[in-house]
Amino acid sequence: MLDLPRWFASPEAAYPSRRAFLSRAGGGFGMLALADLLRAEEKSVARAEDPLAAKKPHFEAKAKSVIWLFMNGGPSQVDTWDYKPELEKRDGQELKGFDPNTGFFTGQVGPLMKSPFKFTKHGQCRKMVSDLFPHMAKHVDKMAFIHSLWSDSNNHSPALFKMNTGMARMGFPCVGSWVTYGMGSESRNLPAFCVMYDTLGRGIPKGHSLNWGAGFLPTVYQGTAFKPQGDPIDNLTRPTDITSERQRRQLDLLAKLNQKGMDKHPGEADWTARVESYELAYRMQMAAPDALDLSKETEETKKLYGIDNPKATHFAKQCLIARRLVEKGVRFVQIYSGGMENDLSWDGHNDIAKNHGGFAKETDQPIAALLEDLARKGLLDSTLVIWGGEFGRLPIVQKGNNGRDHNPHAITYWMAGGGVKGGTSYGASDEIGFKAAENRVSVNDFHATVLHLMGLDHKKLTYRHNGRDFRLTDVAGTVVKDILA
Repeated sequence: MLDLPRWFASPEAAYPSRRAFLSRAGGGFGMLALADLLRAEEKSVARAEDPLAAKKPHFEAKAKSVIWLFMNGGPSQVDTWDYKPELEKRDGQELKGFDPNTGFFTGQVGPLMKSPFKFTKHGQCRKMVSDLFPHMAKHVDKMAFIHSLWSDSNNHSPALFKMNTGMARMGFPCVGSWVTYGMGSESRNLPAFCVMYDTLGRGIPKGHSLNWGAGFLPTVYQGTAFKPQGDPIDNLTRPTDITSERQRRQLDLLAKLNQKGMDKHPGEADWTARVESYELAYRMQMAAPDALDLSKETEETKKLYGIDNPKATHFAKQCLIARRLVEKGVRFVQIYSGGMENDLSWDGHNDIAKNHGGFAKETDQPIAALLEDLARKGLLDSTLVIWGGEFGRLPIVQKGNNGRDHNPHAITYWMAGGGVKGGTSYGASDEIGFKAAENRVSVNDFHATVLHLMGLDHKKLTYRHNGRDFRLTDVAGTVVKDILA
């Protein structure tokens, strides 16, 4: 029998991995190709020891952090901030030429329906605001409204992905991940990107954690979701049988072992994220309980937010925690109002007055208090506050339900603080609030504006993935300069 070489008789013994085989086979030519691919990827991988270290923005900007108040389910623009007297005049009339496929329930298309809420003027800007929001109405001079935002999906999951990531399909980084990738975090002891969702057992947004995922960015940039019940973050309390010194030694050993792995495979960004996650978890055991401890707030502050208001307690606590987080240097906070299904969120298919009325009572006072509290603490100028959902709602009635169906063609958002020109309204929907008509703003434009307010050029904030440079705004996007201070 021929005495075969060991590598021929048992290649597994000689080459324990595909990478090892490529490095030796064919004189290493396969490895040359692989190295070139990895080198291209490395251009987008944070090479610093701490990928969340604060970075300089592309240019000076007022906003250093973001609080995005996401009204999950799709609030109705014509029942909140976009007053349409023509809709009142044409109440009960058929909307001629209406495509029944615009909404989700194609068989329940009814006539035009006026808003069940009364609108009145507020602030020096004389903004018409629904009586849904008696508290927020006092702050319209701080807000910049976009009434001509539009999207391209009438279904919740893709619409949520679109508003959060710029793409109507899963797998892409969300705005919070892009911002923390571009700017890092001022806080060394808390997550750079925090997410809070419904605490009343109504579920989480459709699409789940993909709404705050990092997609193809390193996982260190994904959002950290706080649990609605119990400890907001798992394993926040150190086991009683492990001292701080012992835990420190364990982490030091893990860091050494992981460093060896990173030295062998320098292009693998998840390795860096893993090391940082261990270190951040260790630091959070001291910092997070303090940041989440509302007992340190004055009774006046807690009452301002509405923590003593049974209907608003849960959202009030989240808004107050959001202020405490940005105060401690957290870069991006997103709070979702409402849960999974129709009546459990702002998805007002059934009885728009009852649906929106209930969620307005939960959120109006806390959001108004957040704006006031940020301002009196000197944080509003450096904090960009955003309000809105995944789409708007139709001006027609959903037959048999007295509600409104989904409408991606006209969405109202507002921003406050962080370099925004308060008391302004940009763009307009048509006379009945059906479609964005004047100075139309795409989701790409909206995202470009958010990044600009943070000092980030949306065309320069890129990440190389699968052989091409990706960005939040894809190949589009124009900054809405008329709302900038």
